[in-house]
Amino acid sequence: MALDNLDFPIIFLLAAQLGSEERQNLEEQIPTLTYDINEAEVVVGKVFHKARALFELRKHRLVTDEIHTPARSASASPVRKRARLMAAALGSSDVDSDTASDGEIQRRLTGPAPAEPTVKVVKLSWFTESVKAGVVLPVDAYVIYEGRKVSTTPAKQGPTTAPSKASEVMKRALADAGASPKTPPVRSSQGRRGDTYVSHPVKRPALVRQTTSEHEIENRLPPIPDYLHTTYSCQRPTQVHPPNEAFVEELSKIRTARILLGDKIGARAYSTAIAAVAAYPYTFQIPQEVARLPGCGDKLAQLFEEFNKTGQIAEAREDESDPKLAVLKLFYDIWGVAETTARTFYNRGWRDMDDIVEYGWGTLTRVQQIGVKFYDEFHLKIPRPEVESIANTILAHANTIHGGFQMVVVGGHRRGKQESGDVDVVLSHPDEAATQDFVERIVASLERAKFITHTLTLSTANSERGQAPVSWKGPGPGNKKAGTGFDTLDKALVVWQEPRWTTGERTNPHPHRRVDIIVSPWKTAGCAVLGWTSGSTFQRDLRRYCKRERSLKFDSSGVRSRADGSWVDLESGADGEPAPDMLTAERRVFAGLGLEWRPPEARCTG
Repeated sequence: MALDNLDFPIIFLLAAQLGSEERQNLEEQIPTLTYDINEAEVVVGKVFHKARALFELRKHRLVTDEIHTPARSASASPVRKRARLMAAALGSSDVDSDTASDGEIQRRLTGPAPAEPTVKVVKLSWFTESVKAGVVLPVDAYVIYEGRKVSTTPAKQGPTTAPSKASEVMKRALADAGASPKTPPVRSSQGRRGDTYVSHPVKRPALVRQTTSEHEIENRLPPIPDYLHTTYSCQRPTQVHPPNEAFVEELSKIRTARILLGDKIGARAYSTAIAAVAAYPYTFQIPQEVARLPGCGDKLAQLFEEFNKTGQIAEAREDESDPKLAVLKLFYDIWGVAETTARTFYNRGWRDMDDIVEYGWGTLTRVQQIGVKFYDEFHLKIPRPEVESIANTILAHANTIHGGFQMVVVGGHRRGKQESGDVDVVLSHPDEAATQDFVERIVASLERAKFITHTLTLSTANSERGQAPVSWKGPGPGNKKAGTGFDTLDKALVVWQEPRWTTGERTNPHPHRRVDIIVSPWKTAGCAVLGWTSGSTFQRDLRRYCKRERSLKFDSSGVRSRADGSWVDLESGADGEPAPDMLTAERRVFAGLGLEWRPPEARCTG
């Protein structure tokens, strides 16, 4: 089902009571998704009571006045009820703007449009059942709450605040300025769905103050590169050190705070904006230059204006000084602890590592205990020569077990970082029999040589199914990995320590390092290298691009058709011959997806 063909209203998705996989899957399905609740016509979520709906609106700082619709009351007269239903139908998504003429839409109007836009909070089942039916269902049966959006801008006072007095003040102000009050013309326009509406003049506060020199600069701004007219960061070159790197670092701090506080939609919106800013090839001069980029807009322009004047963003400074966020960040940086677990630790009253050890050690998983034990060492950066030394040791052991293995060092190292947080390598072999169950053999070899001190995760899912690329079963309860983008390759996530030293110390002076060893069959090695190399937003947008533009499902273990779930071979040549090496296979995946090749150092989206 091509959801883009369904005429949904603008939808804001509530994250409450949604698991991360379910939320991400829904976000990928909603064709009219917005991350700004103020833009939404419909707010959907697992909401079943009006009180909860009001709570969610307050939490997102959307102020509304409830609309009591007579059409839903048994006491309403038949004529009034039909009129209200017709008006509701016009505002709902079942109006076909492609077939309804302006005259037909006007005939369906039962009265003037409300002075303020409205928003409906509806059950999530409205969207899911619409998708299942292949048509946008009438929303009324699912509405929990409907309200009129109320502006909280002080300048927009209601008529109850002494309008005559306010009018006199305005007249005096205009007289002092040597001007006379003028009434701006009322304009008639067309809405998103083709329905005619009247736009009353509203004086909006300026985004930023613009001087004459700034106006001259704006006229001389370089044109936006073609690749920044797309919303997919996988179609843009993004360097490791972009021209606006300092601004990106400030935005990244705000994004981290959103992650820690559980604001996943906000974190995702910041990731989108950061990727656009990082891809811009020129140093920003004025805020308007930021506003024109995809995913940025007025909000990011305001933040840049603040950053340009002060060298920092107040919100980022406030986040850094927030004691709660400091504790959440401490816990979040434990390997094996996600943001949800970090908040759980905080809610238990724990405030530092000592609290975890004293009060919760027995409740931690083995992986989390190791993360606490080596906390300081895991946060030491790994210089490039050491990354390469570790990788070469792994490859040497692989070829001792079975000759002919190839390896690509992926992750931040391949993107050009001088220091890495961990070491990621992808191993593969042209002989598929060589990669079958190989991950266990390489781990055993490295353990015997005392390079691996702890094995955190050992996954053999790919070997267990005979290394056949997993078919895509579509979203739903039967496919637990749907929408996550996580692959099913064989992999070992281990703790590494160089076992040899020449100093006179009695204990090993080398720090423990985090190392990920991924084993891919040759036929999907290009996807593995692509997925494990690219920045997180690049990967997210690659999956989104494949879904919406190619009707494909991509992750590091292969490409599958969304039509029938079958594996799609993009890595073999025209003659069916396999790729000669892993890097050639990666290039073929780009070409097969219709994407321009981006070298690893141009995929630094963060």
